[in-house]
Amino acid sequence: MGSKSRGFTLIEMLIVMAILALLLTIALPRYFGSLDKSREVALQENLRVLRVTIDRFHADKGRFPATLEELVDAKYLRAVPMDPVTESTHTWILVPAREQEASGIVDVKSGAPGSGKDGISYGSL
Repeated sequence: MGSKSRGFTLIEMLIVMAILALLLTIALPRYFGSLDKSREVALQENLRVLRVTIDRFHADKGRFPATLEELVDAKYLRAVPMDPVTESTHTWILVPAREQEASGIVDVKSGAPGSGKDGISYGSL
C-alpha cells in the first residue's frame, strides 16, 4: 500500500503568487502614504513642543535660549526632539531674534527639503 504524497503544482503556486502580488500593489501605496502622513504630523507636533518650550523659557528667564541644548540643560526638555522627516536632531533651522535688545532663538523651523502632501514646504511649517 503506497500513499501518494500530494504537493502544490506549479500552476497553483503561480496563482497564489499572482494573488499576493495583486494584494501588495493595492496595499503598499496606502502604507507608504500613511508613513509620510505620520511623519508630517510628528513634525508639526515636535515644532509645536519646541515653540511652546521656547516661549516658556522666555517667560521664566526673561531671555531667549541661545541653543536648543540650553533648553535641555535647563530641564525644559529631556532631549532635543528629532525632525522626523530628516531623522536628525541637527537639521532644525533656528530663527534668531530680530530685536536689538533681544538675542537667542525665537522660533524653530524644519530643515527638511521638499514639501508635504498638502503642498506646503516643510520649512514653512
